Amino acid sequence: MTKNIAIIRGDGIGPEIMAEAISVLNRIAEKFGHTFNYTEAPMGGEAIDKFEDPLPQSSLDTCLNSDSVLLSAVGGPKWDSVPKEKRPERGLLRLRAGMELYANIRPAQLFDELRDASPLKPSIVDKGIDFVVVRELIGGAYFGEHRTEKLDGEYYAQDIMAYSEHEIERIAHVAFQTAQKRRKAVCSVDKANVLDSSKLWRKVVTKVAESYPDVTLSHMYVDNCAMQLVKDPSQFDVIVTENLFGDILSDEASMITGSIGMIPSSSLGDGTRGLYEPIHGSAPDIAGTDTANPIGMILSAAMMLRYSFDMSKEADAVEKAVDSALKAGFRTVDAMSEGKTRLGCRAMGKTICDMI
Repeated sequence: MTKNIAIIRGDGIGPEIMAEAISVLNRIAEKFGHTFNYTEAPMGGEAIDKFEDPLPQSSLDTCLNSDSVLLSAVGGPKWDSVPKEKRPERGLLRLRAGMELYANIRPAQLFDELRDASPLKPSIVDKGIDFVVVRELIGGAYFGEHRTEKLDGEYYAQDIMAYSEHEIERIAHVAFQTAQKRRKAVCSVDKANVLDSSKLWRKVVTKVAESYPDVTLSHMYVDNCAMQLVKDPSQFDVIVTENLFGDILSDEASMITGSIGMIPSSSLGDGTRGLYEPIHGSAPDIAGTDTANPIGMILSAAMMLRYSFDMSKEADAVEKAVDSALKAGFRTVDAMSEGKTRLGCRAMGKTICDMI
């Protein structure tokens, strides 16, 4: 089978971790008889430096013409002074909108081998951590109206968090369908005691739930959810929430599993083509030091194999190789603990390749 993959190497540690993910994909192609064609699609700081645009039209076209997209991470202090419409992050928002990717799926699972790396108490960790955050991705405050003006001698800023019924309906369906494949429980997170957008969110999600009688629905305010994630994360199966809340909660979820460098994500729309990326940032402070953790990027590639390419055996092979590397005691610096063997980014990638 031949698949065309758009590659966004990104900024900071991005090119380093992407190189290891491509090595893993090449190993899968060799083992299972596939052909993966890679096309570069510059975005973020790299694209600003080359084209003065965080997402050139040519890069968006490459992504739209691919079978799927792999993205490492973009941004960094180097581009803090550019106009906000040209910041690296604007390229990512435009890419999500251009590809019509409204559902961001972020699993939060604690590997047994990383139990000691979780900041939570053993009594909490022992209950298990295995849930998924389904985040609405192209609506809410990030895509609403933004305005800053001067009124009565001082600056006034405004950001609009807006949602329509159909935007909530479609992400709710994704959450319930995800839960049907797991433990059949959805927790919808909002701030319906204050926000009108959340009141509509709760009403629509409750209505969608009627189509999924086999799935249990509960509701939780976002501030309580933030507390419950560190108090008892085992209670959650699928969390569905809007864009801003999902951004914050999924980052919190990643840290309780031991390392933000371990967590992959997928961004999907109505078709099979998706955008796959680790949830961490570009970490420019460690770029070029060979200390980055490539596992989140590698597991993102595994998600691409599973969800966009329908290659479950291949995805299983990657995930089992990661698990084997961890069981063998290999760690990058972010997940190190006493008695383990520290590896650099390249060495960890090679180890995982060798275990496929």
